[in-house]
Amino acid sequence: MSNKRYVIALDQGTTSSRAILVDHDGAMVDAVQRPFTQLYPKPGWVEHNPQEILFSQLGSLTELVARHGLSTDDIAGIGIDNQRETTIVWDPSTGQPIANAIVWQCRRTAKLVEELCGDPQTAQRIRAKTGLLPDAYFSASKVRWLLDNVKGARERAEAGELLFGTVDSYLIWVLTGGLVHATDPTNASRTMLYNIHENCWDEELLELFGVPASMMPGVRPSSGSFGETSYPGVPAAVPICGVAGDQQSSLFGQCCFAPGQAKNTYGTGCFLLMHTGADAIESANQLVTTIAASAPGVGHTEYALEGSVFVGGAVIQWLRDELGLIRTAAESEALAAEVPDTGGVYVVPAFTGLGAPWWDADARGTICGITRGTNRSHLVRAGLESIAYQVTDLVHAMEADAQRPIDVLNVDGGASANDLLMQFQADVSRRCLHRPHNVETTALGAAYLAGLACGFWSGTEELQALRASDDVFEPQMDAADAEKLLAGWSDAVRRARA
Repeated sequence: MSNKRYVIALDQGTTSSRAILVDHDGAMVDAVQRPFTQLYPKPGWVEHNPQEILFSQLGSLTELVARHGLSTDDIAGIGIDNQRETTIVWDPSTGQPIANAIVWQCRRTAKLVEELCGDPQTAQRIRAKTGLLPDAYFSASKVRWLLDNVKGARERAEAGELLFGTVDSYLIWVLTGGLVHATDPTNASRTMLYNIHENCWDEELLELFGVPASMMPGVRPSSGSFGETSYPGVPAAVPICGVAGDQQSSLFGQCCFAPGQAKNTYGTGCFLLMHTGADAIESANQLVTTIAASAPGVGHTEYALEGSVFVGGAVIQWLRDELGLIRTAAESEALAAEVPDTGGVYVVPAFTGLGAPWWDADARGTICGITRGTNRSHLVRAGLESIAYQVTDLVHAMEADAQRPIDVLNVDGGASANDLLMQFQADVSRRCLHRPHNVETTALGAAYLAGLACGFWSGTEELQALRASDDVFEPQMDAADAEKLLAGWSDAVRRARA
């Protein structure tokens, strides 16, 4: 066992970057968070400045280190979890990105995906190799767009002068002083360029999307070596030894190590994952098959079924920033509780289309059922309830695919702190919810993966023993009332898709 005191998790999210100090008991000792700018240059486009991501992440890390006077001797390892699919292309000779990062939410390449993957046979080959439904959500078409639309980029890429990576790869490359260009299987499996059965970049898909193989990072185990730190202001020679896409990291942080265990994260989007063990289940209900993060020594690839909701907690931001109905996100619960229900109002937050199980890029946001008596409390409550309805759609689809029930849904993420939302989720899904006292399981998963690789923790049994008792939400609503509400939701979705 390591005699060092901490592991550090770098939690690189869609709207902010955090550095989190985790001790032997799995407790978050401290966290530093820095937001960064969201860029919307055109309708449906979402970008980030990669260097602003980098500075927010490194700034939070150096502040955490300085605040606690940490040295190399104090830190057993660093784990990284990151927003997935978001695409960065950079010049390794200068470290400069060639353009802004194209964010996972961005829909600019929807028509490109239709052109390249519209043939049913091509779509099925992509599904069989990657576990993914062809969509602009994933990285492949984003890389293609950058190479086709940034002057000189394609020529430079084909000459071996550019690198591609999801955000984890870019952070690893910078933190190691440009020595390591790598990712892990969970992030690779979200690019739509990685064969999840053969565990390699797929030559046919690279050719289809026009991405030179020389751009691609090496793929290393999620709990394993990604080099050592070599960056000013960061303790030197600290192992980077845990990497996972944020949602697989959350599954790991929730200690969902066995087939059938499931979690839902309420973040900017919502992400429901069920561990399926060594079985890569192909969905018949518009979910995707993805690679799960594994502890060292498992000996085989582990998989998960996943359903993604594009707009989850982001609907609360919309109520606050665009409609001005609330001053803070925390205010949403109290305001929604002022009314017993929404008065028949439904909000369908299809701001960038609908994700699983619909995958409708053309759907648009809709508010249904407004009357003269509708007030802001009704609208805020309808916004919150829209999150639960979308997750319930995922639960039903996932249970059908896996042919097993989700008896317990583990929940985490920022919006899971909203008790009204969690109770409504239990009511309409008719499932028991378990919320751990530490809902920051995404960062905890990155810490766990790093800690297992460097000997900070002995194994998954020790991690399970660290988990504190849960808050439990049991269904309280009459089943017939829940079905009536779900029928109204289905009608509202139909209108949004029309």
